[in-house]
Amino acid sequence: MKNLAIYPGSFDPITMGHLDIIHRAANLFDKLIVVVMVNPVKHCSFTPAERVSLIEQCVGGLNNVTVEYSDGLLAEYAKQKNATAIIKGLRALSDFEYEFQMALTNKKLNPDVETLFLTTTAENMYLSSSMVRQIATMGGDISGFVPDVIHKQIIKRLKG
Repeated sequence: MKNLAIYPGSFDPITMGHLDIIHRAANLFDKLIVVVMVNPVKHCSFTPAERVSLIEQCVGGLNNVTVEYSDGLLAEYAKQKNATAIIKGLRALSDFEYEFQMALTNKKLNPDVETLFLTTTAENMYLSSSMVRQIATMGGDISGFVPDVIHKQIIKRLKG
């Protein structure tokens, strides 16, 4: 498939910002794989299988989107899938420096894949998974930050 993109992340948990990027990327490509990646520096609240399941519940109506898990290098995963693009979401200028460095590294490791940056919408630019976890853990209302379909599961895990 010529137009296959990968949207990687830890998605711990998926937020409305992530979902916005997924919808927009799905409109740009024939197929989009949302891949839950392992970040050895992050301590996650949800297992990889749980994160895959949460995302699948949110993207069920998008026929060209699949969800997978990988614990390897993103550049190698993209090569295995014959992806033409890696999608990265940017919230603020501070995201760009790190993501730019990663894009250059992935291009060196896999010259056949391009990294495309999608900027978040204004209403999601402050939103992060870590913020959602912190608010939920402290009993705050995260209903506007995560998809309704998984809201109760997130609360149950993080508040409990």
